[in-house]
Amino acid sequence: MSLILTLFCSGLALEISPLQDFCVADTSSAVRLNGLTCKNPVLVEANDFYYGGLNLPGNKTTQSGTRVTSVNVAQIPGLNTLGISMARIDYIPGGVNPPHIHPRATEILVVLEGSLHVGFVTSNPENRLISTVIHMGDVFVFPVGLVHFQRNVGYGNAIALLALSSQNPGLISIENAEQILPEQVKFIPRHSK
Repeated sequence: MSLILTLFCSGLALEISPLQDFCVADTSSAVRLNGLTCKNPVLVEANDFYYGGLNLPGNKTTQSGTRVTSVNVAQIPGLNTLGISMARIDYIPGGVNPPHIHPRATEILVVLEGSLHVGFVTSNPENRLISTVIHMGDVFVFPVGLVHFQRNVGYGNAIALLALSSQNPGLISIENAEQILPEQVKFIPRHSK
C-alpha cells in the first residue's frame, strides 16, 4: 500500500499538464503571476494565436550585424502557459548574435540560409567551449542557462529560426551584464608578490 501511495504522489508531483485547453494572456490585466492571467475564454479569437511577419527580413543595422525578431507571449497572447516561443535571426556577413543566456529556456536553432559558427560554454568547473559550423538545414541545441552565441561565417546573409522551451525565455546579454556591474564587483587582478 505504501508503494502505491508513493507512486501516486510522485505522479501528482510531476504533473505539469495544463488544466484547460488554453490560457490566452490578458494583456490588460495588472495582475502578474508566474505568467499572465487568463483572458475570458469566451473572448478568445484566432488573432490571439497568430503572428505574421517572420517571412520578412529583419533590419540588420544593429552594431552586431544581426536582428532578432522574437515571437513570444508578448506577440502571441495564446502562448501564455504553453511553454514555447520562437524567433527569427537575420545576420549580415560577419554578423554575431553575441554571447548571451536564456535563464528559462533551452534553444533549438535551424539554419534556413547561410553558414553559422555556433557554440556554448559548459558550466564550472570545466567551462568548455562546444562549437561547430552549421549550414542550411542543420540544427543545433543550446542547453538552458548556458552562455551561447552564433556568428555568420558565410559570404552572404544568413537566416535562422529558433524555438525556445519557454513562453518567456528571458535574455541576459553577457556584454550588457558586465557593463552594469558596479566598479567594486568588476574583476580586479591579484598583485603578485
